[in-house]
Amino acid sequence: MSSKLFQSIIYQMKGIVGKTIGIIDNSFHIIACSELEKIGTKISNAPKELFNKESCFTNEGRTYAHFDDNFVMRCAVFVEGVDLDSKRCANLAVVALNSIRKCQDEKYDCESFIKNLLLDNILPSKIDSKAIELGLISEIPRVCILIRLSQKISGEVYNFVRSLFPNKLKDFVIMLSGSDIVLVKEISKIIGKKDLEKLAKSIVDTLTNEFCVDCLVGIGSSVKSGVRGLTRSFKEAKISLEIGKVFYTEKTVMSYDNLGIARLIYQLPTTSCEVFLYEIFKSSSISFLDDEILFTIQRFFENNLNVSETSRKLFIHRNTLVYRLEKIKKITGLDIRELEDAVVFKVALMVKKYLSRNPVKY
Repeated sequence: MSSKLFQSIIYQMKGIVGKTIGIIDNSFHIIACSELEKIGTKISNAPKELFNKESCFTNEGRTYAHFDDNFVMRCAVFVEGVDLDSKRCANLAVVALNSIRKCQDEKYDCESFIKNLLLDNILPSKIDSKAIELGLISEIPRVCILIRLSQKISGEVYNFVRSLFPNKLKDFVIMLSGSDIVLVKEISKIIGKKDLEKLAKSIVDTLTNEFCVDCLVGIGSSVKSGVRGLTRSFKEAKISLEIGKVFYTEKTVMSYDNLGIARLIYQLPTTSCEVFLYEIFKSSSISFLDDEILFTIQRFFENNLNVSETSRKLFIHRNTLVYRLEKIKKITGLDIRELEDAVVFKVALMVKKYLSRNPVKY
């Protein structure tokens, strides 16, 4: 643990103990103390055998009790006084420091474990046993939320995101790469898709307002039980962002469960997509539709194939819209006023958009 954390703990104990209390390192220098002016000084009369004692003991007006700071540095608590209260205070301080150290170690181990799990760096046979060892309860639902920033993540941004989720034993914020942060969040059974999207939107708005950083958020499916599913949830969050770049460029939050037909198209072989387009738009008829016509089609779909509402939104006469729709029918052979033809046309436009991004052909 850091000296800053030591000092914070000791300072909080000052009012409870009512005595001078502090921590010395293995060179007998005071690294934390309730009396701030003593920090950095050395206790010259500290017993050399201090760190060989198994229990607390007294020496020249002070009570000592040692502990190991994660086996990196040997430290000891000291309390001014040699009475029974001083011994109790020293022992309680050691218990508190060891408990906090254990929580920190478990948190670090959990974050390291989850990071390796998401990156497929753990053997499947080791996953369940390691999760049990770290105390990750498998019955608790969790979800992976991927936050992708438009620039390299600074320590300030990362720490800020961590501060948004203060329960460090339930929610894990992991820096995965230079621009990706993954939030593995514990959720209750009553939290739905809309709640997660609302949370993601608040993350985007907060980062944008606080740091002027553009970011996108992808949400995977919730994992009902077990930690193995977190790998799948993370991959779904990544896919959500990839699909969003193709079909939903105006959105900042993409949820895997709400991608609809875009997800289906994204998973289709490109050869099948090309055959489908050729069958629907023979002789490249779609290329004869200008930007004005394509914009009209988009608004027509957004208004649920309602001619009157679409013409009102486009500020054009109803007959002008009907003329454009007839022109589309003449060029493509599809009357998008009919539901079946409208569905085919909508899917075909999405497939064309997908292929225009030059995906890997297979």
